[in-house]
Amino acid sequence: MSYKKIEEYCEDDMTALEKNYREVLGLLGENPDREGLLKTPHRMAKAMQFITHGNKLDAKEILNSAKFHEEMSQMIVVKDIELYSMCEHHMLPFFGKAHIAYVPNGWITGLSKIARVVDVFSRRLQVQERLTTQILDAIQESLNPLGAAVVIEASHLCMMMRGVQKQNSVTTTSAFSGEFEKNETRSEFLKLISSKLH
Repeated sequence: MSYKKIEEYCEDDMTALEKNYREVLGLLGENPDREGLLKTPHRMAKAMQFITHGNKLDAKEILNSAKFHEEMSQMIVVKDIELYSMCEHHMLPFFGKAHIAYVPNGWITGLSKIARVVDVFSRRLQVQERLTTQILDAIQESLNPLGAAVVIEASHLCMMMRGVQKQNSVTTTSAFSGEFEKNETRSEFLKLISSKLH
């Protein structure tokens, strides 16, 4: 049997979104009936449902779905997790990398679940500052580690394409809890995410 990609969309939302996007195209001075734009409202409706599907996901449920008892208290770091999100102020993308660590307190989770938590919160209308703390809080509340850390580095098209138009600007946000509030632990984490070990 050959591979099939299955995508699911809310049909009622699709119809309403398509109608609105068609109207938006007209308000922007475009002709929504020209060949290149005929299917654009449909594509936009699908794209926006996908880009914001994180609203329907539960980060704690994802982390708890692969939660294992393990007696260790060494730092676990997952770095360079790609993220793509939408700025809620201008509805333009921002993208970059998340670096996440935690010190277990009897429980660990599957490594892929850490990356999935990034998607849960980035696949919605966001601001980078809130995204950073939401990821930290989900890990802290689900795993109850001795501490957690999140650093996000991202480029924002709302700063690059419009407004100040600064092409090389990168925004860095961080959030720390527990052991990572200590200088020694935090410094070790920051050193690990800045080094090229691979």
